[in-house]
Amino acid sequence: KSSVQTIGEEQIQNPYTELLVLKGHQDIVRFLVQIDDCRFASAGDDGIIFLWNAQTGEKLFELHGHTHKITAIAPFSSSDASEEKKHLILTASADRTVIVWDCTSGRQVQKVSCFHSTVKCLTVLQRLDVWLSGGSDLCVWNRKLDLLCKTSHLTDAGISALVELPKNCVAATVGKELVIFRLIASDDGSEGWNVLEVKRLVDHQDNILSLVSVNDLTFVTGSHVGELIVWDAVDWTKQACECNFWDSSVPPDVQPEIKLSQSPNETSVQHLTSDEECVFAAVGKGIYVYNLQMKRVIACQRTAHDSSVLHIEKLPNRQLISCSEDGSVRIWELREKQQLPAEPVPTGFFNMWGFGRASKQANQAAKKMQDNTPMYFLELVGDLIGHSSAVQMFLYFGELGLATCSADHLIILWKDGERESRLRSLTLFQKLAQNGDFQLKF
Repeated sequence: KSSVQTIGEEQIQNPYTELLVLKGHQDIVRFLVQIDDCRFASAGDDGIIFLWNAQTGEKLFELHGHTHKITAIAPFSSSDASEEKKHLILTASADRTVIVWDCTSGRQVQKVSCFHSTVKCLTVLQRLDVWLSGGSDLCVWNRKLDLLCKTSHLTDAGISALVELPKNCVAATVGKELVIFRLIASDDGSEGWNVLEVKRLVDHQDNILSLVSVNDLTFVTGSHVGELIVWDAVDWTKQACECNFWDSSVPPDVQPEIKLSQSPNETSVQHLTSDEECVFAAVGKGIYVYNLQMKRVIACQRTAHDSSVLHIEKLPNRQLISCSEDGSVRIWELREKQQLPAEPVPTGFFNMWGFGRASKQANQAAKKMQDNTPMYFLELVGDLIGHSSAVQMFLYFGELGLATCSADHLIILWKDGERESRLRSLTLFQKLAQNGDFQLKF
């Protein structure tokens, strides 16, 4: 029997009671990226990019240019103050090309096809007005798609993720290593750049699967065997480490017992997201809330889904959304536990004679157990059932709802039913008033 928490038909706190199914893709939809307040792009294994209206579900453009699956996508808005803001997107593909698209016209602006291997990740550094591509090497490009500089070939595994750090630095994941690169402007006054490798961090025991920037001071990585490391973003030192996700009651200085029955996938840190206070980790089938100040897990749901959690996001309120390989999307609320006072340890025989060691150890053990018990819990408040296969990721559009993409080739827009009903009623009243069939009275 599954130990996954379930919720009945009555989902009072789940606003998403209406859905729009968006069809067009012919294969797994892996990526969604927000363009502006009401537009987003989708891409996946069919190599096609679609632009959608998040309010209406209308398909705006169908972008053809790649011959293989899409491997990375990133928004790339122009920052030139002299012209109207342009919304562009960058897409990389297994066909070893990167294309820049204009979201207003749906046209291909430019294409780069000089890569020796697949580009696995794209990052835009708005402040420097350059973008980076990561694969078997790290390349730096300007807005005109001129190659400014690149590193030498790193490894066959290549760069799988990139994140911007202070002082013109970036962190790149290369297998189980974290490589810090610094961008240095050319001395000759041209717009050229040099990219230098400044440090390699080898603290992870296995491949790094997730990487997130918390703020200008902190970033976090998660690995295949369930290690979460908190790093200083300025001097790249290790600030904290958590690897006891499967048993949050184990004190941090006690080595966890390795269970042979535990497959690595159960502890893989598939995705990380954060706010200023906490890091939210998708670990195996569970979701965990790690407090950065306390340096420990404060809430967890070990079996949040029936299969691996692929994506997790914190909403502006105290809610989290997670999606999984099992095809479900779930809404959670972070709630405070009612703390029970710790029971005093009884005074033993040795204490009568002044030998307080045993009692002291027991007291310390009880205190440690209490210290490491999560203080919050995650309550399931909504279950969104609509996809028939693994849900890859989602985008939250506030009032406009939620967009999810899946291996079933579909995108679903989840809408607040009450809000949509009110909007339809308002539209109807306005139409009636315009036609003179209905007299609006104030």
